[in-house]
Amino acid sequence: MGRVARRGGSSGAPRSVDVAQLAGVSQKTVSRVYNDEPYVSAEVRRRVLEAGEELGYRMNNAARVLASGRTRSIGVVTLGTALYGPASLIMGVERAVRDIGYALRVVNTLEGDPTGVAGAVDSLLEQGVDGIVISEPIDDGHGEDLSARGDVPVLVLGSPSLATPKTLAAGVGADLMARTATEYLLELGHETVHHLAGPQRWYAARDRLEGWRSTLAAHDRVIPPVVEGDWSASTGYTAGRELAADNDMTAVFAANDDMAIGLIRALVEAGRRVPEDVSVVGFDDIPVAAYVTPPLTTMRQPFDTVAQEGLKRLVHSIENPDAPPLPAGEPPVDLVVRASTAPPPPRRTPGSGLSSTSSASGGRAVPALGGGASTYD
Repeated sequence: MGRVARRGGSSGAPRSVDVAQLAGVSQKTVSRVYNDEPYVSAEVRRRVLEAGEELGYRMNNAARVLASGRTRSIGVVTLGTALYGPASLIMGVERAVRDIGYALRVVNTLEGDPTGVAGAVDSLLEQGVDGIVISEPIDDGHGEDLSARGDVPVLVLGSPSLATPKTLAAGVGADLMARTATEYLLELGHETVHHLAGPQRWYAARDRLEGWRSTLAAHDRVIPPVVEGDWSASTGYTAGRELAADNDMTAVFAANDDMAIGLIRALVEAGRRVPEDVSVVGFDDIPVAAYVTPPLTTMRQPFDTVAQEGLKRLVHSIENPDAPPLPAGEPPVDLVVRASTAPPPPRRTPGSGLSSTSSASGGRAVPALGGGASTYD
């Protein structure tokens, strides 16, 4: 492919007409290739891209916006928290947005902000974004209603509860993961499972609590009082000191790993061994979970999978506004079994020695819920 001289001998930046001349196609075809439009053969696409690379051509973003009516940008509304779960989800979104060739614009919201999510969405719409991602929304008491705020597609990660004209939801399987964790502990032989919940203004915390509660109810087990933390290890420690006083308590499902780690510390200080006396399951699979003592059994969150699938569906709705949305896939359910869980200790009966445990499993069990996978670390 020979080098094409610019008209008039100009040495400025190459234009689409130069790419078209070098590739032997029309200028419109160059535009179609760089806008990733259909109905261009693989051979023509290859020639255009090779010509563009040889010339050092970069499509003018302003021209692209005028041609398509889109800015090729996606806005993200986030709490701006350093918590592992939301931060990992935002990182997954950032990678997915970059991979599909869109720009990312982020607006952080603060708890207690009266403008809340709605104000952040307004800010992004003013910037002309083509779609919006709302990550891990919380119920801040303002009753968010986004139904009158534009008609761009909105992807909600963690909750489908916000009203928008074109709402997509992804990553809403927290209740199933909580059911899997609770089911696993029951399969080990524990009579019931206590729950260390996250703050209930978070939809994610509500989903985990509901999954735990519904599983115990389905098995006709006692539903213990809920202890609520704020996602931090310190509140897990405080809850652990409270729960350690209950000698009948043998299993706890914590709504995240940080609280589970604080809980274990308090239990051990109170003389309750983990897992010999009390089994503990966390949620998230933070990097340190495999290296605490004992290594923590936990539900692994599929942050990258949720982000990639959600962005794929969002971009489809942006680029095909009249087409039905792509169906949502089922998030994977991955229970990572480590050393913080075991069958319950033998029960003492009045006037006699130790009875055998109620568990016939003799070891770690795979949960009976459909679709769940267990990983042993």
